Formats: sequence, C-alpha cells, structure tokens
Amino acid sequence: MEAKKYYPTKRYIEFQKNAISNSEIFWEKEAEKIPWYKRWDKVLAWEEPFAKWFEGGLLNASYGCIDAHLNSWRKNKVAIYWEDEQGNTKSFSYVQLHREVNKFASALKKIGVVKGDIVVLYLPMIPELVFSMLATVRIGATHTVVFSGFSSQALADRINDTGAKVLITADFGIRREKYVPLKEIVDNALKLAPSVKKVVLIKRTEKEVNKESGRDLLYSELVKDAETYVEPEPVESTHPLYILYTSGTTGKPKGIVHSTGGYLVYNHSTYKWVFDISDESVYWCTADVGWVTGHSAIVYAPLLHGATIIIYEGAPDYPYLDRWWEIIEKYGVTIFYTSPTALRMFIRHGEDWIKKHDLRSLKILGSVGEPINPEVWEWYYKYIGNERCPIVDTWWQTETGGMMISPSPGLELVPLKPGSATLPLPGIDADVVDDSGNSVSHGTKGYLVIKKPWPGMLMGVYKDPVRYKETYWSKFKGMYYTADYAMKDEEGYFWMLGRADEILKVAGHRIGTAEIESAVVATPFAAEAAVVGKADAVKGEVIVLFVILKEDYKPDDDLKKNIINSIRTQIGPFAAPQEVYFVEKLPKTRSGKIMRRILKAIVHDKPIGDVTTLEDGASVDEIKTSYEEFKRMLKG
Repeated sequence: MEAKKYYPTKRYIEFQKNAISNSEIFWEKEAEKIPWYKRWDKVLAWEEPFAKWFEGGLLNASYGCIDAHLNSWRKNKVAIYWEDEQGNTKSFSYVQLHREVNKFASALKKIGVVKGDIVVLYLPMIPELVFSMLATVRIGATHTVVFSGFSSQALADRINDTGAKVLITADFGIRREKYVPLKEIVDNALKLAPSVKKVVLIKRTEKEVNKESGRDLLYSELVKDAETYVEPEPVESTHPLYILYTSGTTGKPKGIVHSTGGYLVYNHSTYKWVFDISDESVYWCTADVGWVTGHSAIVYAPLLHGATIIIYEGAPDYPYLDRWWEIIEKYGVTIFYTSPTALRMFIRHGEDWIKKHDLRSLKILGSVGEPINPEVWEWYYKYIGNERCPIVDTWWQTETGGMMISPSPGLELVPLKPGSATLPLPGIDADVVDDSGNSVSHGTKGYLVIKKPWPGMLMGVYKDPVRYKETYWSKFKGMYYTADYAMKDEEGYFWMLGRADEILKVAGHRIGTAEIESAVVATPFAAEAAVVGKADAVKGEVIVLFVILKEDYKPDDDLKKNIINSIRTQIGPFAAPQEVYFVEKLPKTRSGKIMRRILKAIVHDKPIGDVTTLEDGASVDEIKTSYEEFKRMLKG
C-alpha cells in the first residue's frame, strides 16, 4: 500500500462530535433500529458508575434475532452453517432455527426455568449452543456460558457464584479427533456445586456416560414432543441478558453482567458500522462462544442483522493447514473475523496452503483479541484479502460488550492504518491519560480510558458492586479504566500496547510486551514471539523473549543477534532482551491466546498452576526444557 497521511476525515470528526455532544439523542436514534415491545421512558439513567440504558423499555433478544426475520424473505435463508473437523455438516434456516429454539424454550419451561433464573451452558461449538442461548433468553432467563475448556473447579466456581439450578452440557467435545469428556467434567464440578438440580445432556456419540437418575435429562427426549412456539417473554431493557466470567489477573473470576436493551442496541449499531453487515452477509468469527467475542460476533449481532453465521468446531490447522481457507471458499464467507495469534501461526507455514483456495467472496477482514502488528496486518491484507479487503482491527473487552475502537467501513469515515485500531467508534469518548488522569500528548504512552457511558457497557459485577467500582472506576475519577496501555499518534490514531499489567519496567523505562513482540515479528525470520519480565535486583525487570521461527530458518547465534539488534533499532537499547529462547510452540489457550503466566512461572521457577485451557500441554514441557538447558549452559 502506498504511503499516505491518515488523518480522520472531516465527516468523521463532525459525526463523532455530534455523537458525543448529543449522546442521548444519538443513541435514541440507534435504539429505534431494533424491535421493542414498549418504548423506553428514559434513554440513560446515570448514577456514576452505574448506567441504566433505555429504562422502561421492553424487548426480547430471541425475538429480535429470529422472529423479526420470519415475515420477510429471510425466513427460508440459512441462519447457521455448522461444520466440524471431519467435514460433517448441518445447516438451519431462520425458520428452522426458530423451531429449534422454541422447542428447547418449551422444554426449559417444563423443567421449571422461569424469568430471572440463571442457566449455565457448558457446551462445545455446536448448533445447540446457539439454541440454548436463545431459548434461555426467550423465556426471560439469563445465561452464563462457560468455555468448554475450563476445568471442573473453574466450572464449579462459576456455578457457585450464580447459584444456578440448571446446567446444559454435551457428552463430549471433539477436537483433533480427541474426545473431551464434558459430562465427566460436569459430574465432578457438581460434587462441588450442589445448587444444580437439573442437567440437560446433549448426546453426540454412542459412548456411554454417567447419567444421574432424576437429575440428568436427555435433550433429545425433552424436545421430542415439545411445543414449537413459545411466546417470547418481554423483559426490561435493564434485565440481565447474560453473565460472562472474566478472570483478570488476580482474585476470583468476575461475573460481568450485560443488559438486554443497551447491549443489543450497541452491537446492532457497531457491527453495521464496522463490518457493514447486512442480511446478505455470510459471517464467520473464529472465536469460541465461551468468550464475549463469541456472544456478540457469532450470535447476537449477526442474527439481529439477519446474516448467515458459520460455526466451526475444531482447530484452525487440523486436519490440514488450509482448513479455514477451505471453509471460506465452500460457504462463500464475506466477513472473516479472527485473532492475530492465529494469523501468525499461518504465516509461519507460508502461503501455499492459501493459494489452493478461491477467497474472492471475502469483502471485509477483522482482527480481535490482541494488538495486530503492522507486518501481520500487511500479510493478512495481501494474502487473505488479496489487497482489496479492508481490515478492521477492533479493540474491545468482555466488559465493554462490543467494539469500541475500530475502523468503520460501514460508515466510510476512517482511513486504515496498518497496526492501529484507528479511532473510537461514534459515541465513544476514549482517551489516553497519565497516572494522574491527565490527557497525554501524542506519542506518549499511557492508560486507555473511556470518559462517557455507552449502551454496551457492563451493568456491574454480579453480586459485587464494590468490586465493580474498585476495579473499573476508582483509578481515575469519572473515567472507565480499561487496564490497557495505549498511545495516540500525531494523527490521533490509537495504538494498543497490551495490558497495563503486562507493562515491563526496565531500568526506569516502561514498555509494553506487545511493542517488543511486534518488533520481533517485524523481522523476516520470526513468526511468533512472547515476552515476559523477570525480576532483577539492578534493573527492576529484565526481558525474557521466546521466539518461534518461520519454517525456513533454524536457530543460531546470528539470528539471536539480529533479533536483539532489531529491537534496539525499533525501540531502543533498554528494550533488548537479556534472554532469548527459540521454541517450536508457545503455551496457548484453546482460544489462541498466549498464556504468559506460564512463561512467567517458568522464568521465575514457580509452579505453573492450572493448565486446563492449554491448546497443547507438550509446549509447557518444551519451554521448561529450553529454560533448564539455558541455565545449565550458564553454569557450565
């Protein structure tokens, strides 16, 4: 792409100014774009730091995602394409989705679920996960989806926090042809979580699993003779749509509560702005529904717009490295949304796997989950988008409910800049501040904050308003603290530098892990990198770097020197790592995020702790071995 200036357009500046200065009028107009049973009495009731959006309004998320489409041509279009690693497929039109959701809603009512109840979902990436979410909210209950990679203890912790009486699970999840024993994990969890009285079991295999009489009910039996229509329960705009747990860095997991009205309005708007999503879109977000990206980008936002969604159960590189590109070609995916971690894995293996497939259906590419460095951005643009698809690098959190800082092709307002999340979306008053809460000048690193409430924001931490205040609103008065580190450049564009708790302090210098990792990946021979800090009596911290090389390169001292020199050149001598390891793998969660806590434990000789969500446990042993060999070399 040719070099150019990236100043925001005059249209963006005017649009954003109006959205922030006339915030309630702006969001009221956006709210009118989704269906309501009763119009709200008040757009925003703001008692800092608690917000009630569209107070007095009544609506139902299940109605908005399904019923609203049944009186149009969308009734018979495909709502869901599902596929697994082995190529097994299922598809559901909107009318079929409606039938499945209603039958399960009827079944849930018959086993005693009522408005205000909390239902726990512990499921793999199967269509029944979507059915379960929409059926739960159809009858006015609240769902909490627990990622199916979590352990029995992690599941029990979440059940106990909610006091849920009903749990929905499957006998097994299937990944890399391995059977993950979900029902067994549930059984062990329920020994620690006695509140659950009913377990709905989705049988996927012929394998026998434990079935507790009176407690465990087969999904297939429950829906067999269930009613095919259940009247959606009108709920208050402020009624909890879902609770989603996020662990953060310390303490027990936080139950993030999202409202129904504000959350749906915000996601309906932002997905139109960012992805230009429409009822003709074929939308594929590769996240797991167990995370907030899956809630917003797989279920609620695309279905509100009447789009077709792709659900894939499996690993990105199994059984072949072109599995994703095969799916894009097969289903004519128009919008593709994934993580930089996944892209870096593909970069390592070259472009031949991609060139086997016709990806011309793609119109917009998205990035989510972590900062995307310019080199990965350019690769994504060139090889996946064929230099014609805009890339939307989106910044948001479980707590924000939806995208906050991102390009917006649907509005055609913001020129793209490789590696930058660009600018706040309409109505989002974001800034970068110093330790005192004062705005910093361009080029200065600081804390990312949001200065005004927005409809997608969390209502609070479940049963813990004090923790909500202390975590998000106590660091800077009147500002939502994101706990992310960022910088604005001279053109006003935001650059995300990683979590504030991942900021290293080296000899008085503060630097984000993402900055160093980006400098490493910018070299022609590095595919992935991970950085952690190690305590040092003199410097406070020193930098430890783990690097995965591209296939054509082999580890040697010259490569190590080149990487260190690249960091020195791009960032400064203070950022040079003290230790560099070349590894074949990095410890990652099943959602693709690098587990830096494991790397930190290794370099500090501390116990690793729970590795339930590791993609491949062998990588932990490999990194341990690498570190031990390095220490032996120093001693030798």
